[in-house]
Amino acid sequence: MSEQFSRRDFLKLAGLGAATTAVLTGCGPASRYVKREPYMEMPEYTATGQSTYYATTCRECAAGCGLVVRTHQGRAIKTEGNANHPLNLGKTCARGQASLQGLYNPDRVTDPIKAGSPLPMDWDAAIQVVADALKNNKPEEVAFLMGMAPDHLFDLVSDLAKETGMNAPIRFGALGMFEARATLSQAAGNLFGEAGLPYFDVGGAQVVLSFGANFLETWLSPVSYTRGFTGLREAQTKQRGTLVQFEARMSATGGKADEWIPLRPGTEALVALAIGKLAAEIKGGAMPRAFAGVDVLDAASKSGIKLETLEHIAGMFANSAGALAIPGGAALGQSNGLEVAEAVLALNALADNFGKPGGMSISALAPDQTEYHRPASAKEMQDFIQKMAGGKFKVLFVHGVNPFFELPNSLGFHSASKNVAQLISFSTFRDETAREANYVFPDHHGLEAWGYQRVATGAMQPVLSGAQPVVSPFYNTRATADVMIAAAQLAGGSFAQALPYADEVEFLQTKVASLLGEADGSFSAPNPQTFMAYFQQYGGWWRNMDGRVAPSASGALNRSIKGDMAEFAGEGEFFFIPFVSPTLAEAGANKPWLQELPDPTTTVMWNTWLEMNPETAHELHIENDDVVRVVSDAGALELPVYVYPAIRPDTVAMPFGQGHTAYGRYAEGRGVNPNDLLGQHFNEAGDLAFAGMKVKIEKTGKKRPLSRLESIMGVYGEGLGEEH
Repeated sequence: MSEQFSRRDFLKLAGLGAATTAVLTGCGPASRYVKREPYMEMPEYTATGQSTYYATTCRECAAGCGLVVRTHQGRAIKTEGNANHPLNLGKTCARGQASLQGLYNPDRVTDPIKAGSPLPMDWDAAIQVVADALKNNKPEEVAFLMGMAPDHLFDLVSDLAKETGMNAPIRFGALGMFEARATLSQAAGNLFGEAGLPYFDVGGAQVVLSFGANFLETWLSPVSYTRGFTGLREAQTKQRGTLVQFEARMSATGGKADEWIPLRPGTEALVALAIGKLAAEIKGGAMPRAFAGVDVLDAASKSGIKLETLEHIAGMFANSAGALAIPGGAALGQSNGLEVAEAVLALNALADNFGKPGGMSISALAPDQTEYHRPASAKEMQDFIQKMAGGKFKVLFVHGVNPFFELPNSLGFHSASKNVAQLISFSTFRDETAREANYVFPDHHGLEAWGYQRVATGAMQPVLSGAQPVVSPFYNTRATADVMIAAAQLAGGSFAQALPYADEVEFLQTKVASLLGEADGSFSAPNPQTFMAYFQQYGGWWRNMDGRVAPSASGALNRSIKGDMAEFAGEGEFFFIPFVSPTLAEAGANKPWLQELPDPTTTVMWNTWLEMNPETAHELHIENDDVVRVVSDAGALELPVYVYPAIRPDTVAMPFGQGHTAYGRYAEGRGVNPNDLLGQHFNEAGDLAFAGMKVKIEKTGKKRPLSRLESIMGVYGEGLGEEH
């Protein structure tokens, strides 16, 4: 193990019985003292040629999927899903599989850095910088901007802020923005009095109507919802279910649907209310107030959907014993997004599916949670940025988010940051924000780190997902929680009192100790040390009960929903829909496996493209790979065209995930960032109206071939000598 720490000492720390076994497999709090060595210095408890497995939590997004990582002679070599984890039941997405390429990435930050200095700092000096920033500024002059993961660090900083009077940390992530989490939770609060994330039991349903929710790619908890979709399609024990997808641009979810309805952007609320009215008429009885005010013929005309189609879908919905409606994605990212969410959620009230198999409920809170805490909306971020611009903050700590890339330029974060005297980044990589920071104090990679993550949705049970190191840190990095604890102790006074822990593991043990006495959990333990060992061994702790909440239907049906059409910014001819890349998302562009993975609908790799309907392309005399200039009232971008038949002629679309100006060799200089086209437009819940722009298309006369897996020959008739 090491010269300083013997096997005898290790076993003393590990304790007796099951706790010892857990720790010996790297799953207990004492395992922080064990160094996972490569084969050149083999740990004595590792057998040559045999693998060791560690349970942890994926940090590639905030969903909280459980992982089991296979290590061999001190090196992580494969990630798989944790089969016992309630959220993903052994499955992972492409980003989870590619997490090793973040661990072994050659562009990681290896040491603490001070801007402008050619030499790295030592950690004592770095901790002194943090301590000075805490104690030498007024509490209201210190701010924390954090990502949507991990939750344990957010809790630690929240405790520090609460005890010292500093600003409470604010959380943001581009995925949360494109998921419109604020809109979903507020709609649930308005209709049901429960401001939480809805849970949609796709697997138990018979008919699913999805309004913009791309739940098979990137929305909320895609691994969980993909499992649900498998249940929808399962036809051995029940009738095969039906999926109808309403969206202007076909996603992978739309591609898997039985019916794809390309409605006009901005009319989703009208369509949902029209279907509700028609379905209510079929069911009979009094017309619910929620649907009474809609004109079905007007809805059909404005949406571009035939009346017969609306009647057909309403009939399926009304006559099904398991009808479910889901709002999400671009449908909520518009000026009327809150109305869309309310209208679609009201369909579930009409179906009387609340709390039933195949129905909707409010997601279970994590075992240690009393209320749902959502990430900040774009409007709240705008307010935060205005405080930055006004010089309210002298110090800004940033962790787990890259605001220079993830926020639209129009919000002005870059210029506002110049009014912050000290910007300190804890980024593992030298991303756009770290490049502009005064200091970069690199955190461990997620596979080198301790922690926990609350599962916000996607699991029936309340889940607190646990994380532990699967390898020793490869570089001179340090856990941000350990940095904050050490800095607080150095600062003294109320800072030291707020974080009276020896290190991050002691903090974690203190936080999970409240679960020790609960009898309905996934495991029990006689003492805190054994509980913590099991917590790491099993990859977290969850209750053996359904924690979802069934809301009341009466409030939703008795509420008047306007259903107005969305208002669009700009004078362009085309509706603009940015969508999250299912392979790259907001932070995957620095992993070559993900860059090389074809987009599921276009097979394009290593670039950004503009999707355009063939009819539109023909009218504009544009062909595949022609470079066009896309102009909005917030900015302009140049990129090549992909002629895509599964999109409305009045709509163009662009993936979000590329366009980095930093973030390493695999990410820099590839594609463009659609956020540069988005303006300061919000819906009533404060979420960005990212799908509420209209753009102009200008030809540039240039051509740039896209790298794509498919052969161009024969695709949509191209290269065959005639048009098809």
